[in-house]
Amino acid sequence: MWKEVILLTKKVWFQVGIGMIIALLIIKYVVEIHWILSPLYIIVKTIFIPMLLGGVLYYISEPLQRIMEKWGAPRWSSILTILLLLAGIVTGILLLIGNPITDQVNNLVKNAPYIEDKIMDAADFVEKNKDSLPPQVESFVNSVSSSIQQIMMTGSKYIVNIISGTVSATFTLILVPFFFIYMLKDHEKFAPNIYNIFTGEKRTWVKETLADIDNVLRNYVQGQVLISFILAVMIYIGYLIIDLDYALLLAIFAFFMSMIPFIGPWISLAPALVIAIIQDPILVVWVAVITLVAQQIESNLVTPNIMGKSLDVHPLTVITIVLAAGNIGGFIFIIISIPTYAVIKAIVKNIYEERKKIKEAATKSV
Repeated sequence: MWKEVILLTKKVWFQVGIGMIIALLIIKYVVEIHWILSPLYIIVKTIFIPMLLGGVLYYISEPLQRIMEKWGAPRWSSILTILLLLAGIVTGILLLIGNPITDQVNNLVKNAPYIEDKIMDAADFVEKNKDSLPPQVESFVNSVSSSIQQIMMTGSKYIVNIISGTVSATFTLILVPFFFIYMLKDHEKFAPNIYNIFTGEKRTWVKETLADIDNVLRNYVQGQVLISFILAVMIYIGYLIIDLDYALLLAIFAFFMSMIPFIGPWISLAPALVIAIIQDPILVVWVAVITLVAQQIESNLVTPNIMGKSLDVHPLTVITIVLAAGNIGGFIFIIISIPTYAVIKAIVKNIYEERKKIKEAATKSV
């Protein structure tokens, strides 16, 4: 009897099931006593975004630091060079596109009432003719209409959110350089501080797992930033060819949205379609064609050559993860969902391979 129970506890499915039950219980009790942990949550929330942005900057600039130090440059010299180079790039970009962006933003603000009137006219037209629409379309129209009314009724709330968001963004921008410089300075110490806690085979496994996680994050950040930049340039060139208004703003928006694999480029299509409808309805077709062509080039030529099989995540899995992350935690969760999934996948893969080695060793000993 006891032997059977002991054998049962060694089964993988049993251990996984117990682990899931314990995890769910921990989540349940954490939710119930969230008021105790709220100060910790606020601290984590405050430093998470600066640390995330600092990590992105680190992985972007890490190849340059590695090359410089390979050539014999000291650590302080490589860090200073990277900071000066980034400052120069930001200054150059501001000098190059600062005036066009300012002009387009001012023009957009100036034309905002006209754009709003056009949107309201279209909404009124749909509202008057919704009886002739299919039930599903009518339900969607009613949902959008109520959302617009709710947003307009709570305008003051959004103004307060904008002000608080500006303060939060300023605080974030102040913290980002500290995390970035710290990562450039001491990045070799992070992994040893963790795996040196362990000994023997566990130490080796933890070391290899941390190296895999580092590779996954590096490949994702460097690859996704480069892919987003190339896609934004293609979209910008296409919008310039068809003479679409606010082409630069729309391309910059597409760059940030393209950080979300597969779905991001289509999200960036929405504001471009709105501008196209207002400027000239025939441009809607051209905007759709440009987005489709750019997306096909990106998915079939750019991404395979830059990212390769480094993440090895199926598109359907990406869409499911992104949608779930959006419902759980909004835009930030969407941004971190894919790399988080890739990290978890790397950990699970290493656990599986380690268990496989243990079983093979046990079989040989027998």
